[in-house]
Amino acid sequence: MLEKTGVPTQAQIDAVFPDEKRLSKGPIAVIECFQQIPCDPCATACPKGAIQPFADINHRPEIDTDKCTGCILCMTKCPGLAIMCVDATWSDTHALVKLPYEFVPLPQKGQIVHTLDREGKVVADAEVVQVTVTKSKTNVVAIAVEKSLIKVVRNFRPRHPDAGIVCRCNDLDISEIRSLIAQGHTSIDEIKRIARLGMGSCQGRTCVPLVMNELSKALGIPVSQLPASTFRPMVKSIKLGDIAAYDEGGNDNA
Repeated sequence: MLEKTGVPTQAQIDAVFPDEKRLSKGPIAVIECFQQIPCDPCATACPKGAIQPFADINHRPEIDTDKCTGCILCMTKCPGLAIMCVDATWSDTHALVKLPYEFVPLPQKGQIVHTLDREGKVVADAEVVQVTVTKSKTNVVAIAVEKSLIKVVRNFRPRHPDAGIVCRCNDLDISEIRSLIAQGHTSIDEIKRIARLGMGSCQGRTCVPLVMNELSKALGIPVSQLPASTFRPMVKSIKLGDIAAYDEGGNDNA
């Protein structure tokens, strides 16, 4: 499903999610980076060495759960918004879920928002507990989520569904998306070609699931049955010298 819709399977989510024993010890980062891509800011940002150094820049990140403290520095450096932080010990009934957020205006502490799953579907209401503004412009919003939803919630939106930016990279709001769908553009690829949806630096990490959900509601079919789209992993520029340092077998000759 990841290759068709950009949405990971439950098995993929389970594979990167901490087990119950680790969740019971306090905050921890969850890295939902499912493809091999040339990107490693998370490892260089981690002050505790919890994210293992990459033997190859294309490798997927591996996290030492005993070293991770949930400090969120890796989250603010990830260009693909692939990291969140969860604290299952926040209260008896709720977990604190910290999510990267690059839209404006920022929500306010105490505001009630709609939480979303990885398909962009509304899951439940949640309260904003904390908003952290960072120099990297990838701000972090902490929301209180029922513990039973800790693996389900992956995003949120304001509770006024007829307003708000969907694609921050190309400044597309929800009314523009709905207008395009009403005009007969009923696939992600069509909307991408017309409005450049998902063609920014995050490659649709945030906007595409939201638009998939809008298409699902408009067409009356599940997200999994929507027309297939083309999803490409994020890319990061590499110096020519780094490329030249590798031989055809992938060995570093530097």
